Amino acid sequence: MSAKKVKVKVKKRRLKTKNIIITLIILTLLVLTIIDIAKLPVKNIYIQGNNILDDKTIISLADLEGYPPYINTYFTNIKKKLLKNDYIKNVNIKRTLSRKIYLEIEEYNPICIYKDKLVLSSTKSVDNTYNINYIPYVINNIDDIFDKFITKFSQIDKDILLKISHIEYTPNEVDKERFLLYMVDSNYVYITLSKIDKINKYNSIIQKLENKKGIIYLDSGDYVEIKG
Repeated sequence: MSAKKVKVKVKKRRLKTKNIIITLIILTLLVLTIIDIAKLPVKNIYIQGNNILDDKTIISLADLEGYPPYINTYFTNIKKKLLKNDYIKNVNIKRTLSRKIYLEIEEYNPICIYKDKLVLSSTKSVDNTYNINYIPYVINNIDDIFDKFITKFSQIDKDILLKISHIEYTPNEVDKERFLLYMVDSNYVYITLSKIDKINKYNSIIQKLENKKGIIYLDSGDYVEIKG
């Protein structure tokens, strides 16, 4: 007897065309959504702490003009660009999911005008681009002690610094770091760099003058010589 041949039926897998099309549609929509999200611009930029540089300048320095795509705004890049500016000491940056960027700027303080340049607390001399004229002018040469002068004068309270009109370097045999300060209110103050903190008490000192004008010696002796 001959063996019977057994027929094996091969089941053909039918592609579920409908499911594939739906999957492709979903993937396409997902990709398009991601692309759209990536294109969403920065919604708002908030800047605080700046006194010298205006908001427009800071936005330009940070390359945020025209409100670029939010996804492309990286902390490191923004900070690096801003810190290239001579006036900016530090930057703190915050971003929110609502596409808002917060820039907190810390500027170097302007200390004086010296040789027609604006001198900042960083000891760097820059062009007085913003026409700052409320700080004192140094009227003679201080090259020999320039760095120490800026470091010490940076310790003067801002409101007191504004009361100084001109600064003259007046060393003598006793003290090579002695200065004469011409005050806006017509008083004069002698001071030395080692005792610079004393000028921060200027307001309380002049109260004792009872509206009289004089020469205040804070370099030695701490006494007042009334004028006229």
